[in-house]
Amino acid sequence: MFKKILIANRGEIACRVIKTAQKMGIATVAVYSDADANALHVKMADEAVHIGPPPANQSYIVIDKIMDAIRQTGAEAVHPGYGFLSENPKFAEALEKEGVAFIGPPKGAIEAMGDKITSKKIAQDADVSTVPGYMGLIEDADEAVKISTEIGYPVMIKASAGGGGKGMRIAWNDEEAREGFQSSKNEAAASFGDDRIFIEKFVTQPRHIEIQVLADSHGNCIYLNERECSIQRRNQKVVEEAPSPFLDEETRQAMGKEACDLAKAVGYASAGTVEFIVDGDKNFYFLEMNTRLQVEHPVTELITGVDLVEQMIRVAAGEKLSIGQSDVGINGWAIENRLYAEDPYRGFLPSIGRLTRYRPPAEVAEEARAVRNDTGVYEGGEISMFYDPMIAKLCTWAPTRDAAIEEMRVALDTFEVEGIGHNIPFLAAVMDHPKFISGDMTTAFIAEEYPDGFEGVELPEETIAEIAQAAAAMQYVVDCRDLKITGQMRERRKDLHRSYAVNVGGASYVFDAVIEPNEYNYFLDDPKVAHPVELWSDGDPLEVNLAWRPGASIACLHEPNEIVPGESGAAEWQGAVKLTLKVDRQPRGFRIRHRGADLEVTVQSPRAAELYARMPEKTPPDTSKMLLCPMPGLIVKVDVEEGQEVQEGQALCTVEAMKMENILRAEKKGVIAKINAKAGDSLQVDEVIMEFE
Repeated sequence: MFKKILIANRGEIACRVIKTAQKMGIATVAVYSDADANALHVKMADEAVHIGPPPANQSYIVIDKIMDAIRQTGAEAVHPGYGFLSENPKFAEALEKEGVAFIGPPKGAIEAMGDKITSKKIAQDADVSTVPGYMGLIEDADEAVKISTEIGYPVMIKASAGGGGKGMRIAWNDEEAREGFQSSKNEAAASFGDDRIFIEKFVTQPRHIEIQVLADSHGNCIYLNERECSIQRRNQKVVEEAPSPFLDEETRQAMGKEACDLAKAVGYASAGTVEFIVDGDKNFYFLEMNTRLQVEHPVTELITGVDLVEQMIRVAAGEKLSIGQSDVGINGWAIENRLYAEDPYRGFLPSIGRLTRYRPPAEVAEEARAVRNDTGVYEGGEISMFYDPMIAKLCTWAPTRDAAIEEMRVALDTFEVEGIGHNIPFLAAVMDHPKFISGDMTTAFIAEEYPDGFEGVELPEETIAEIAQAAAAMQYVVDCRDLKITGQMRERRKDLHRSYAVNVGGASYVFDAVIEPNEYNYFLDDPKVAHPVELWSDGDPLEVNLAWRPGASIACLHEPNEIVPGESGAAEWQGAVKLTLKVDRQPRGFRIRHRGADLEVTVQSPRAAELYARMPEKTPPDTSKMLLCPMPGLIVKVDVEEGQEVQEGQALCTVEAMKMENILRAEKKGVIAKINAKAGDSLQVDEVIMEFE
């Protein structure tokens, strides 16, 4: 077995590989760019080597720099993670010449499957079902339009060397085919150093289901069931689960057999994934093979108990697989949510900056449930514009799908991320969406269910009422604390009465309470322990079982405490949590976030609430005649000139952020009055790119 391995990657996948290597007693080497000098994977590794400036094409994907790091540290093997050099045959070849093991498949398999055009031809020869398309190289946009017309719209335009959603576009007409070809070509060149493009038929109403395979160099190959990856945004997976709620055992076995047949056809050895598009009748078509570890591999590990990274290391060391197909089962259900640094309220645009708060839920591994969080960040760290915006991969496991989803809901409720935009509200909304709960979804889920973008969630009236009760109870705790300050306590009993006018989501409530400063002592204990707060609503008593203290960012409403007899008399049991809220104190109340809803909750006296309702609302500035940069990014090109008349939908400029190109278009007809930015400029969010007359 290897004594030292180098991880040629960064972020959460580098941390993930380091954890398994440490478990196996293998020393690890990290590599890092200037932007990652203080990154978590650097802190976790036994050694770290600096490899250059922040851009990946000057550091992480420069083969010579990785080879220098290997020589400096004496690493015997390299794990490439995913992305970067993980599917680069030239890197595998360089390692082979150096006498260093590649913790991945043979070079020939990478070449055959890494090129999507070649892989489709091999799949056809191996009797694997494939999607109709044009298998040759495409020279220019005119040819792309011609081929698309012949195949029949809609079509998928793809980078031959692509992956992870990079270099992919769906075209529904000639104009989109022309623009999509050029954007895919540009992204492919920037991300993979290979701008070859191919086109295939886009299957409507598809599900994206993939098979995990594991093979050794002794001719053994098994499949570890499937993963459902249908919830995607811009061809980038967002939610994954294992197994699929759609497949039956017969289809699973058929897909698994074809996946293994394809792996054997190219002499595959390592962990790999064969991706399929599956239609509503369970017909499946080969999409591509990823000759590396997948981002979503944890859900497979959770339902099979197989550590895929460990297996990759052992196969690279020449060992035979220690498990056979009959040893692979399906134990329970696992869900993965990808937490991204992107703002769902702004069209999921990337967000960068410092993580002022990063508090993931506690990881657990129990008989009836599990929570796992694969991450490469920490509180106080930064999200850089140079790399993928993933913050973490949050996974839950339970014996059933419904239970796994509920575990995920609770985990998202308690996951705290501040300082940047993030997609936790959107993920929480998906977990409560009827289509997801039923398992009836396709890769068009986000486009169909959120056609105008994500604008938050409307909570049920019952939940709004409970949030109002929680806000009043929290204000009660604050008032109890304030009255304990020297000189604040008054003797007259009537001065201890409070009325709370609570407004949340447009609904108004009034609660009464009698302030008991000594009650505050109970809330000095563990903020996770609930204590009753007695309120009155319309003259009726109302007990709110609250776990919170001033300064805490999480508040929980519990069911009433259960009193049951114990061995030595009565014993008090904490009531189950029925509501978990993220809380921020504000001048007139609280900002409360729950299950995809972001609420401004005011808590005032009834008279103050009456006067506040009469205050005029502040009018936002008029930016209707400006094109604002929607994200931190680089201006790739400007398509218009000052004085030019533009039409609705016309391309104005292209902004690149986190390796993705975004074309900004005119929202209506107009004339360009002034252009404030040029190609090559780096802009921040809401900087003015151009102005209109």
